Amino acid sequence: MTAMQARGFFDGTIVTIELTLISIALGLIFGMLLALARISKNKVVRGITWTYVWIFRGTPLMLQLIIVYFAIPLMANSITGSYINVSMFGAAVIGLTLNTAAYLAEIFRAGILSIDKGQMEAAKALGMTYKQAMLKIIIPQTYRRVIPPFANEFIMILKDTSLVIVIGLAELTRVSKQFAASGEWKFYFVAGAIYLFLTTISTFVFDKMEKHAARYE
Repeated sequence: MTAMQARGFFDGTIVTIELTLISIALGLIFGMLLALARISKNKVVRGITWTYVWIFRGTPLMLQLIIVYFAIPLMANSITGSYINVSMFGAAVIGLTLNTAAYLAEIFRAGILSIDKGQMEAAKALGMTYKQAMLKIIIPQTYRRVIPPFANEFIMILKDTSLVIVIGLAELTRVSKQFAASGEWKFYFVAGAIYLFLTTISTFVFDKMEKHAARYE
């Protein structure tokens, strides 16, 4: 492998890591808000969030990326007469975030509902508002319970960043494809080894987090 190729793989790996971390961080925030909306007493709010989750879990991530990068600018042009300029990286982050938020919403919702209802009632009996009880009692316990499914979603998004190849972003998979275009098949295996390294490190970190959190159960 030449220095240029090594640099290409390094840059592609950095893009992959950036996409994963940014998307999962934004998805975590959005997903928690969706989860709280999903258990809201307001039927309209529940219906809107249910529809969102249904759409993004029921359609392919690759199609969602294509819509964000290609379809939405075209749609904007047909409606307003001007295109919406979205960078490849920006479109990738938006698509990955919207997708992972839908899955994280269900993970968080299940985690919240797994907490004994008596704890909410006890918190209210002590004078806490619903918001205070959620922030101080329910969500901290939910955090410990959702680590395993959250870890699975994190690793899934890490691997699914490879799908942004469809919009032309030079992440790890696209870099390996470009280098392998000359017939050098080994570059596909180099990319595979890097993905395997990243997922192994992620698994190790989340295992440590899960064991640490288990001490407080």
